[in-house]
Amino acid sequence: MKKVISVDLGGTNIRAALATTDGNLLHTIRKPTNAIEGKKVVIDRIEKTIREAGVDEWESVEEIGVVAPGPLNPYTGILTYSPNLPGWDNVPIKRILQDRLDKSVRVGNDANLAALAEHQFGAGRGLKHLIYITVSTGIGGGIVSHGRLIRGTTGLGAEIGQIVVDMNGPRHSSGVKGSLEYLAAGPAIARQAREKVSIVNNTAIVELAGNVESITAKHVGQAAQAGDPLAIELITNAAQIIGTAIVTLMSIFNPQIVVIGGGVSQTGNIFFDTIREAVKDNLHADYWKNCPIVPVTFGDDVGLLGGVALLNTPDA
Repeated sequence: MKKVISVDLGGTNIRAALATTDGNLLHTIRKPTNAIEGKKVVIDRIEKTIREAGVDEWESVEEIGVVAPGPLNPYTGILTYSPNLPGWDNVPIKRILQDRLDKSVRVGNDANLAALAEHQFGAGRGLKHLIYITVSTGIGGGIVSHGRLIRGTTGLGAEIGQIVVDMNGPRHSSGVKGSLEYLAAGPAIARQAREKVSIVNNTAIVELAGNVESITAKHVGQAAQAGDPLAIELITNAAQIIGTAIVTLMSIFNPQIVVIGGGVSQTGNIFFDTIREAVKDNLHADYWKNCPIVPVTFGDDVGLLGGVALLNTPDA
């Protein structure tokens, strides 16, 4: 079995793993990113983390898969910018790491590669058509059609969070009016909660958060699971909007499965049952009757497995 290294640059940590191409993570290293220290220091740290992950098998490692958040071009390996790496504008991360490590390097968007991980190793294993959606601080996703990841002309395909669900809605920082991300991601749920708690008495949301200004989507989700009416309303509203977007996606791509992850999805049945009902209410049964909508298989390791999955995929 071929050995590779996968490195995940998302979040506040750099994670790297020595792995086999069947998805077995053999040895994992984690280091704080400390992005505030600047690009050069972080790149040095990425290199060091990769080398430590493969220290005992370096000569047998054939390829390295890099999983990065934010817009990037997977063909050129240029990271356009990254939400957790300030100042990283148009960074040729593929070329930099290839030069430093003298190994073949491939780069992919984190949400796209999570879709590949679920397709090759998780809920979509053995299937040809899959849609993956992550609902967290943003909304991202990936689409696998006929066993191949849809990436588009410059790698910006399958930006599910940019789907317009309300053309008269407010404008997102990306420039899109009424986007799925602006209306249903974690910050949207938190924003709506802060707006409504002032007119709703006895909500558990504030108790969990400590004060109104500290409310996050996690607090809303916890309150919803405990049966708080306002929290249930907010989670249900977000899920209905996401379900509406899935109607569009199902109509276009006719998938065999829809996999949903991210922090907001951890609310559980309230979230998933509402999405399923929204889909059933707005789409012909031929689309959804044999297409389950399910939670993700993997937790924190989905990025690392996505990097491995990338290296199993033809570069085209």
